Amino acid sequence: MSTSLSTSGYTSGRPPIADVGPEALCAREPRVPAERLVAEMVPPPRFDSVRFDTYDPDPTQPSQSEAVTVLSGFAVGLGGAHASGAGRKRWFSRKPAAPTAPRGVYLDGGYGVGKTHLLASLWHATPAEPALKAFGTFVELTNLVGALGFQQTVRTLGEHRLLCIDEFELDDPGDTVLVSSLLSRLVEQGVALAATSNTLPGKLGEGRFAAADFLREIQGLSAHFRPLRIDGQDYRHRGLPEAPAPFSDEQVTKAAYATPGASLDDFPSLLEHLARVHPSRYGALTDGIAAVCLTDVGPVPDQSTALRLVVLADRLYDREIPVLASGAPFDRLFSEDMLNGGYRKKYFRAISRLTALARDAKPLVSQ
Repeated sequence: MSTSLSTSGYTSGRPPIADVGPEALCAREPRVPAERLVAEMVPPPRFDSVRFDTYDPDPTQPSQSEAVTVLSGFAVGLGGAHASGAGRKRWFSRKPAAPTAPRGVYLDGGYGVGKTHLLASLWHATPAEPALKAFGTFVELTNLVGALGFQQTVRTLGEHRLLCIDEFELDDPGDTVLVSSLLSRLVEQGVALAATSNTLPGKLGEGRFAAADFLREIQGLSAHFRPLRIDGQDYRHRGLPEAPAPFSDEQVTKAAYATPGASLDDFPSLLEHLARVHPSRYGALTDGIAAVCLTDVGPVPDQSTALRLVVLADRLYDREIPVLASGAPFDRLFSEDMLNGGYRKKYFRAISRLTALARDAKPLVSQ
């Protein structure tokens, strides 16, 4: 399915000509049709081949092995007919009764303990056609509702066997009401749920908005899930060396010109461009990019900019796109106030993921 891109390096849908140098992400203005949002609700490339038996539990953290056992059993339990009656003729139009027990599992744990690996493994292990399983981040789910409308989203996902939601977090009251209503409708239709987050379901929204004012919705969300705690340290840094220090502008620019398919942007300009592109399009923004090269990286100026950068970091990590940078190291992107505030877990996840991608990019400099 094609994505319309308006860029200086694209002509008639063909990739940029090699001798014009690296493309700038700032020159891209992706347009993503709603059908693509639905079709791409599958595990991202980084997690396309993961399975329960490729998960490497930390032997000092028994909760990790327990999670594999629980989720494997959950997947097996989804092998029967759709709870709302899919696969058999419906003689009555009566709405199916809402289940009395939780229809979902909720993976709670720190960043880097392998929650997304386990969630994707559950998607792969569930015995149903891919078209009957959906996988996406919380942001992608809310974007889908925005593109299709609430009722059409319910109809589209309502016949699914399983909906996996990665990075489940409530950042504003509107999302709380929207997602609470959506998941309640899907559970009524017999859809099983699985989600990952760094925050227990009963604590969602705390530190971000007046969560107490939306306690009913938050408690309703919590009732859909069985929490499953996963302890451990960030596997991306387990036994690995520290991330490489930033390179010079000259080194980054030279590597961008020497790497086919690399992009080259100065960081402040990219942050400004992200404000003009909806976060639902950040994945499409990186289509065909082999490496992201950034010069003049520095602290982000405000929280709105920081949250957009978090989404971009997630999309780059999902797609395994190395990030080569000059300027400040990635652990200095966010201020102390940000790292101690309500979105701190998002920022630590972004630092962790960008650090891993910076490590992946280090060989580009020696080319």
